[in-house]
Amino acid sequence: MNEDQIIAYLKENDIQKIKFAFADIDGVLRGKVIHHKKFIDGLQQGYGFCDVVFGWDSSDTCYDNVQLTGWHTGYPDRLCRIDLSTFRTIPWNENIPFFLGDFTQANGEDLPACSRSLLKKVAKQCEEMGFHPEFAQEFEWFNFRETPQSVQDKGFKDMETLTPGMFGYSILRTSMEDDFYNDLFNLLMEFNIPLEGIHTETGPGVYEAALMHDHVLAAADKATLFKTAVKEIACKHGIMATFMAKWNENLPGCSGHIHQSLWDKGQTKNLFYSRDGEDNMSELHRQYLAGQLYCLPYILPMYAPTINSYKRLVEGAWAPTTVTWGVDNRTAALRVLHPSEEYTRLETRIPGADTNPYLAMAAALASGLYGIKNKLELKIPATYGNGYKDKSNGSLSTNLFDATTLMKDSAIAKELFGGAFVEHFTQTRFWECRQFAKSVTDWELKRYFEII
Repeated sequence: MNEDQIIAYLKENDIQKIKFAFADIDGVLRGKVIHHKKFIDGLQQGYGFCDVVFGWDSSDTCYDNVQLTGWHTGYPDRLCRIDLSTFRTIPWNENIPFFLGDFTQANGEDLPACSRSLLKKVAKQCEEMGFHPEFAQEFEWFNFRETPQSVQDKGFKDMETLTPGMFGYSILRTSMEDDFYNDLFNLLMEFNIPLEGIHTETGPGVYEAALMHDHVLAAADKATLFKTAVKEIACKHGIMATFMAKWNENLPGCSGHIHQSLWDKGQTKNLFYSRDGEDNMSELHRQYLAGQLYCLPYILPMYAPTINSYKRLVEGAWAPTTVTWGVDNRTAALRVLHPSEEYTRLETRIPGADTNPYLAMAAALASGLYGIKNKLELKIPATYGNGYKDKSNGSLSTNLFDATTLMKDSAIAKELFGGAFVEHFTQTRFWECRQFAKSVTDWELKRYFEII
């Protein structure tokens, strides 16, 4: 719907309020509900937001190490612009109209901290090279019979999972919670986030959902909205959903794998497929894969952005630890799939459910395009068998500090995303490291309180 059609829709349905939101650097949606007149008045010039939303962390604690905003700037307003193509209504909230926005400016001077704006730039580069980027993300998450207040009161201990035991792909478990399960599928469909499939994963109360593929920007929009939508739908059922990468050391982590392929602009031909290529991979596909492998160590925080991310990236836990690729190999960092021409694609398996989808997809696409631009040869051989043991091409950083240090000093990261973004983003990750370093954990109390 264009602007005139949307305004007509609001008037015809006597709609008084509109909700809109944008993703901060962590992928957390920040937004507000506004009067329909304010919405219409701001369609051209934008809507002012205090830029502290890019100057604080996920707990609203202000950074002291970024230049973009802070006490030194006075935290001024920045203009957020709504993308009318993201229009949808929220079926579990009075069908209120909803839009996504970002901080893309007409003069091209985007806010370096705006992850959606960054992905739009990368997508534009891809299209200028003659390609249509088709992407999708899948998520695993745990569900609890808890509320935000109850888990605080319990100190995040002894939380009740939605169901007991390890029961992946269970028909029984989902039937036991069919009201919630059916609401997830049906309400997300109404919210224009159609699911390709949903099922239980191994672990108590854990679900996995694969989103239908779409243009990379729309795919990232849907992935970002999916996480918040699931939490809101779960709340209606007295359930709390978490997308932490690893909430319990004794249970599997939660992935956020990204599937991707490049097509011709008419979307009639999958350019990753070649009937005559080895493993049905085209030369373009091999260059794209080579680019991701080459750039991976230097952009890892965009796939694994939290302290907790690296608790998932450990050997034998269904998450990669090495710079590897393989054909239908779930132990490698990059998994090539070619079940048919239409579904030939690359799966980037590093991201967890805690990723900011805009940044993770920007990382995947930009690094793949780097391989195509530079005609990189795929010199790393495919891994067969256990990818955890194949360390011939290096291993991934094992913590956020090391990964961020590599990215901050990387010429490749700055070439892909610009120096201003790299500077701001890496400082926010160093901040995360500092917050963790000064905390006293349960592990330390249990280990040292009595004995040391």
